[in-house]
Amino acid sequence: MWAELLPIGRSSASGGYRRFAWTGADADCRAWFRQQAEARGLAHEVDRNGNQWAWLGDPAEGNAVVTGSHLDSVPDGGAFDGPLGIVSAFAALDELRAGGASFTRPVAIVNFGDEEGARFGLACVGSRLTAGQLTVEQAHRLTDGDGISLPQAMEAAGHDPDAIGPDPDRLARIGAFVELHVEQGRALDLSGDRIGVASAIWPHGRWRFDFRGEANHAGTTRLADRRDPMLSYAETVLAARREAELAGAVATFGKVAVEPNGVNAIPSLVRGWLDSRAADQESLDTVVGAVQKAARDHAAAHGVDLDVERESFTPVVEFDHALRDELARILGSDTDLKVPVLGTGAGHDAGILSGRIPTAMLFVRNPTGVSHSPAESATEDDCVAGVTALADVLEGLACT
Repeated sequence: MWAELLPIGRSSASGGYRRFAWTGADADCRAWFRQQAEARGLAHEVDRNGNQWAWLGDPAEGNAVVTGSHLDSVPDGGAFDGPLGIVSAFAALDELRAGGASFTRPVAIVNFGDEEGARFGLACVGSRLTAGQLTVEQAHRLTDGDGISLPQAMEAAGHDPDAIGPDPDRLARIGAFVELHVEQGRALDLSGDRIGVASAIWPHGRWRFDFRGEANHAGTTRLADRRDPMLSYAETVLAARREAELAGAVATFGKVAVEPNGVNAIPSLVRGWLDSRAADQESLDTVVGAVQKAARDHAAAHGVDLDVERESFTPVVEFDHALRDELARILGSDTDLKVPVLGTGAGHDAGILSGRIPTAMLFVRNPTGVSHSPAESATEDDCVAGVTALADVLEGLACT
């Protein structure tokens, strides 16, 4: 399975992946998922929001145990973020069926659409729509860098954009969702453990900063006569780093758009996106508030106008304690496997769904901690340990 997925959407220039929502690479990933489902005799379906499901048993019975993740990527992302959870889900199910497991609850594997938000700028679109955290009107206003709207992209890919929206009936069938994911950090590597259980997801959000100045000639305009928004933006980037360090949080300006974007032109607009995350809401508010104040101060000093818009936000997610403790109990029965409980600053579909159904997460060790990069990795032994752990969890939750 891993070998079949590896070439899909891979950039020959960077070695990373560009599996963006509702593109050709996304379609190839979806075709792969369907093939895996049908090869195992699982019932494949695509829900109203474009998420794929592979069912063992009748979902109408309810109280289903669901696992899975996503197949899309960030720009030039790694091979493991998302796909590891889906490949491991199919492999775990194979292991249980080969061992003659008797399932007492329906089981499903899910591929959530547009988790990374790389194309339309909003993460977890598929799960947000399903959980009612993203309205149809909001979704229809999303556009990509080429001005193509989400409805246009969905329709071009053969999906009905008018059908999207909350799916409470589907969620009502699910008794537990467990997502396996490569760790996006080095906590497990530092502790020497192969597998971890998630405790919580830090509160996090994305803010767009629009610095508006005056376009002018780079060679003839005196420094004193300039209204250069790039200066305000650059100073705000440095302020974000300082404020994050002071609060023990993280803050990143990782995306920027410049107009007119000419080498010999002073910009008229610099648009930057801030991603900030912290262990608690108070720390996050402190960082973002301080960054906004610094941005306004620097903009005023350079005669630049500033608009700030929060584009997305997810509060702290405490995973279901009963389900989390059950995972720890199931995995703790293996005396050779230590299972630490750890928090994470990365958002996931499991976090989006946590307000509607019991959710939990398993992490697989990442030896370098690098993620959202072609250098993202996990050893084969650790991946196999993840499959074994997920199979144990599914057996404990869904079998006699």
